[in-house]
This record gives sequence, structure tokens and C-alpha cells, in this order.
Amino acid sequence: MPYGLYLSAEGAHAQATRLEVIAHNLANVDTAGFKRELAVFQARYAEETERGEDYPGSGSINDVGGGVLVQETKTDFAPGPLKRTSVPTDMAIQGEGFFLVGKEGETFLTRAGNFLLNARGELVTQYGGQEFAVLTDAGTPVVLDPEGGPWELTTSGAIRQAGTAQSLAVVRPASLGDLVRMGENVFKPLADPLPVAPGDRSVLGGYLEMSGVQPTTEMIELIEASRAVEANLNMMQAQDEMLSGLVNRLMRSA
Repeated sequence: MPYGLYLSAEGAHAQATRLEVIAHNLANVDTAGFKRELAVFQARYAEETERGEDYPGSGSINDVGGGVLVQETKTDFAPGPLKRTSVPTDMAIQGEGFFLVGKEGETFLTRAGNFLLNARGELVTQYGGQEFAVLTDAGTPVVLDPEGGPWELTTSGAIRQAGTAQSLAVVRPASLGDLVRMGENVFKPLADPLPVAPGDRSVLGGYLEMSGVQPTTEMIELIEASRAVEANLNMMQAQDEMLSGLVNRLMRSA
């Protein structure tokens, strides 16, 4: 394949991947606690350099570069805006930290506090059609007595009912790079998370942290990526036409 055609094809593929990431962000613009993803681009070496047949900076024809590729997708953990819902089981963390939820011995982290009380009085969250228990600092599910009277949530994350208190587990990962996305708003920590000190917690009842996606920004990036795909496809078409013209001239002169 001619080198220019190869570079244009790689560019079109990278921008198409970026389009998929942006589309996923836009699809979750109303998902509570959602964190937007970013496509991270990286310059490629020429094919000969990647094969070890040349080296960067050699000054040869192979030192022209190999276009771009999407190296990875990264999650932007910037906090989303808070929305007042006045629903008692809706909770939002201000500042640092994640809620700890669990199922079948596995624990996950989430910023989405759109919790529910099930028939057993357990505070749960929904993920993939399954219930995940919201956990306390002791690692046990939060359970409220339906007949135990009203309950309240303190700003430190403690739920008080009938003279007893259960402190919600508010944790932070050792590194944000340790979090693996398991769904729209649930993350699996690769290392044991660390508890956020009670004095550093701020949990609001009747509020939700909304999606971190800004529709205007995503739409601008969507237009940029679409035009970049179109430009690369036009370059491929132009190079194909030049190659066809060259072949036809050679055949006529033969």
C-alpha cells in the first residue's frame, strides 16, 4: 500500500474510534455519576522503525512518522454538577471519595448515589439489572428498619435511625489509574481503596451528582472528529486517483 494511503487510513481509523468514544459520552449525558471518557492519541513510528529495521532520528525516509493511533481511552474523574432531587435515598459526595457497593463478595466504587430501599430494607443501587448493596465502613450492607421510624443522613455520611448510626463507606482509590470501568458509573478497584477520614467527608442527602458530560463540548468535538474522518477519507480518495492515473499512464506508454 502506498505510504500516504496508509497514513490516511490510520488517521481515519483513529478518528472513527474517537467518534465512538464521544458518542458513548453523549449517550450518558443524563446518567447519574457518569464520568466521560477521552480518546488519547499517540504518534506512530514508521513501520520499519516499529519492526526494529530502523531507529527514530535516523534521518532516513523511514523517519517521516507513521501517523497516529488511539493509544488508550482514559476516564475524566472531574466531579459532575449536583442536582437537588429531595429524594431521601438520593445521595451525593461533595469533593473527594466514592461510595462503596458490593455483591457476592466483590466490591465496586461509584459516584452515582441514586440509591433505593428494597423490600428487605437494604439500601441498594442498580447496575446491569442486578442489586448491589451499599456498604458501611465495616463492609456490611446498610439496612434500615421500615417500621423503625424516620431516618436522617449526616454530612459525614452517617445514617441515623432510632438511636443507632451506620456510617456509609466513603473511600478513595490509591490511584485513579487503579479503577477499571465496569459499566456506565461503576468501577472496579485493582487495589484496596483507602477510607476517607470522617472529617474530610461531605455527603448530601436529597442530591445527585449528575453526568460529567458537557453536551456542548462533546458536540464540538464530534464535529471536529467527523471533519477529520472526512479529510482523511478525501486524502485516501485523492491518493487512489493519483495511483490509478499513474498506472494508466504507464500502461499506455508500455
